[in-house]
Formats: sequence, C-alpha cells, structure tokens
Amino acid sequence: MGYKTYTCPNARKCGGCEWLAVPYPIQLRRKQQAMEELFAEVVEQDGAVLAPVVGMDDPIAYRHKAASPYAPGKRMRCGFYERGTHRIAYCAHCLTEAPGARELLCDVARAADRLHIPAYQEDRGTGVLRHAVVRTGYATDDVLLTLVTNGPRLPRANQLVGALRTQHPELTSIVQNVNDRRTNAILGTRNKTLFGPGIMHDALLGCTFEIGPVSFFQTNPAQTEVLYELALEAAQGATTLLDAYCGTGTIGICAVHRAQKQGNALLVTGVECVSNAVSCAKRNARANGLQDQCHFVCADATEWMAKQKQSSFDAIILDPPRAGSTKSFLEGVSRLKPKRVVYVSCNPVTQVRDLALLRATGYRVTRITPVDMFPHTKHVETVAVLTHSGDSSDSRAS
Repeated sequence: MGYKTYTCPNARKCGGCEWLAVPYPIQLRRKQQAMEELFAEVVEQDGAVLAPVVGMDDPIAYRHKAASPYAPGKRMRCGFYERGTHRIAYCAHCLTEAPGARELLCDVARAADRLHIPAYQEDRGTGVLRHAVVRTGYATDDVLLTLVTNGPRLPRANQLVGALRTQHPELTSIVQNVNDRRTNAILGTRNKTLFGPGIMHDALLGCTFEIGPVSFFQTNPAQTEVLYELALEAAQGATTLLDAYCGTGTIGICAVHRAQKQGNALLVTGVECVSNAVSCAKRNARANGLQDQCHFVCADATEWMAKQKQSSFDAIILDPPRAGSTKSFLEGVSRLKPKRVVYVSCNPVTQVRDLALLRATGYRVTRITPVDMFPHTKHVETVAVLTHSGDSSDSRAS
C-alpha cells in the first residue's frame, strides 16, 4: 500500500520533524503503540478504553506560531538552530508552519540589515535584535509580530515598522519585547507596542480569544479544537466546573459557550497563577459575553486547592504543564470528590504518574484518547476521563 510522504530540504539540520520521512499512517501507528504500552496497566486494571489516536487529514502548515533567532554575519542570519547547536541554518520555508510566517521572519532580517540594526551576538551579549515571533490566525486573518530586543533601545524602530508594514500589509500588530537576560528563553517580560493594538485575536469552537506577545495559545489550533471537544464532551452535564491551570481561560470559556448552545447552565471557576493570563481570561470572558458564568482566580492551583474545604464542583478539567500536576493538588481533587475528572495532558508520562494517585483514592479511568498535536514528531497529547467509584453515571465517558 502506497502512502503519501513529505520532504523538506531543512530536515537533516533542523531535527524538529524527526519523523518527517515516516509515512503519516505509520507515525500514528507508532504513537498508538507507545500509548498502549504506557497505559497498559490502567487499561487492564480499570477496564479503560484506549481510543485510537486522532490524527490530521493533512499534517502540514499546522503551526500558527513560528520563531527565528538572529545573529551577525555578512548578512544578518536567520532561520533555526541546527539540531543540538546554536548555529543558525537559513530557512526560507517550513512545511509545518502556516503560509507566510517564515517569509515574514526572513523579511525582518532583511529590513533590519538595510537599516543597520545589529543582530544579537550571543557569546558577547551585544547587539539588538535577538528573535522574532510571528503568530497567524487560524479562524481570523490577524497576524502578530513580536520583535525581541536585547534591551529597550530599538534604533530606527519607525523605519523598521514602516518597511515591514509595506511588505506585509496583513500585519495586525507589531510589538517590541525586551529580553536583556543572558538566557536561552526567547521572550522577556516587558512589551512595547510599535504598531496596532499590540494583540491579535483568534477563535476556537466559536469563541474569540485575545493573544498577546507572551500569551500561551496552542500552536496547532485545528487539533486544539479536537482536544477541547473531547474534554468538553467528557464534562458534559456538569453545572459547576473547575478549570485548573486555566491560562487565558480557553477551555472554561468554550465549555460555557457549548453548554449555552445546548440550553444548559454552567458556571466555571478558572484558576491560574500567572496574573497577566488571568486578566486576559477575564477580558476573553467579557468579549464572549460570558463574564457572568466565568470566574477567574489568580492563584497557584495547588495552594488554592488546599484551601477548598467543601466541593462545589460537579467536574474538574485540569491541563497542567509538562511536569504534570502535584500530589497536593491531586489530594485536593480526591478530597472534593467531583463526579468526573478530565485530565488533559501534554506529557502522558507524567499523566500516568498522576492518574495513579487519583486511582488510589477511588477514581477509575474510563477512557483515554490520544491526539496528534504535532505530526512528524514523537509528541502525543492525551485526554483521560475519570469517574469516582461512587458514581455510576459514567456511560458518556466509557
């Protein structure tokens, strides 16, 4: 049987798409096998259903966020770091990035060169332009460009903005982000708007969301909708929902929107430790007309959970970082004993560890669904659904 394959001239140096030469159906088969091995004990002991991995119809141009480092040279160098090094390899086009993103990043280097804006010299900590990050809309035409500089000074900023706007009239906003630390992290904490509102908007599952220079927003929105649909379906029927590690409120807001469309009432409490994200979540709720149904709290999820003495939630959705949740948070979940827990994970290895803690307190895993968020890589995200042993109404999840 013949399979469609993909080729990229940058593949050998880049390493970002480590499985690019592997036909996509075989990639999905490998991911399924890996999940079967990882969750074997959960499936055997809990009788959980491990669903087939949800892939993409055409796994290209799915990344709606792209970045480039810059470095001095005869011409300013841009592209990507070669695998395992900080040598920059030129890249004019990326198979997995949204159309136009890479071209914009290259044009930043060319415009900066013409204006004699020096690139950052990593080993000396000198120069100006360190990185650029571009976000392109999935359901909108918005484009946000963030120029990362080594300090607040950006010489000839107006000329640079004018040149980029002339070449790329699709730009919605251009922001300068200041990162003067000697670090591998791309972004700093200070922002200055150079053009436009300083933000962009995109949409997921019929809800509109604000995206700023440092906002977390999934890179693959098409598969994010798949991921969220699975989580919301598992929590369906709840009237009170805790959205833990909520970020800018995307899951909780989508949950309320979905409930309203179905004629149901749902109140969401979102907990997030990043204050800027919480402020953004509140704006997102207002923008979608859901501020009365969504309450967002700026707090560490573990510390917040430890203070909860009595459960007021039918369901909890948690979407922690790659390190997973914490023992204290999961003990808090077990103490509150919601009927349903939906664990969205970007790292199934730490998810298995956390599921063991919940299972030891009377929860049973009923379904696990892997989602291929990053085709051509080994990465898999998963949605696990748990019900408490005292709750017999788990037919939706199983």
